[in-house]
Amino acid sequence: MKIYLGFRFRYNLQPNSFPSGPLDVLLVRSAVALLSSAQKIGVASAALFYVVAGTLHFIKPDAYRKIMPPYIPWHVSMVAISGGFEILGGLGLLVPQVRRTAAWGLVGLLAAVFPANLYMATNPMDAGAASIAPALRWGRLPLQLILVWWLLWCTRPRRSFR
Repeated sequence: MKIYLGFRFRYNLQPNSFPSGPLDVLLVRSAVALLSSAQKIGVASAALFYVVAGTLHFIKPDAYRKIMPPYIPWHVSMVAISGGFEILGGLGLLVPQVRRTAAWGLVGLLAAVFPANLYMATNPMDAGAASIAPALRWGRLPLQLILVWWLLWCTRPRRSFR
């Protein structure tokens, strides 16, 4: 017998194994978070993207320091901290228990680094980005929204009861 709860939840009852109370049917503890194949590919590629991007903060820190606006203090530390959090967030995407939290952490990080992208677009000479085409410099700004969508979409679980 199957009991359907809403549109996506189902609880399979085996013969002679009925729940002991009405709350057992509603408990989410037996729910398993599932990702579609496309989401799994999205999570894996996002994890790789953020680990590589975070690693580049340590391999080529000067490129990141140049795009830091002057009003943000401690450029060297901020580049290292943001790179470290990108690596941690990318690795967190691979751990199902913290995947969604890691995604939200990376969304926060994208918001935190937005001023650097804006500074690079508006001050290309000071940011060392004069050789980059204006369309690419300005294109980074809406790209942030796509990256947010990507993180939240690929980590949004579908729930199924087992």
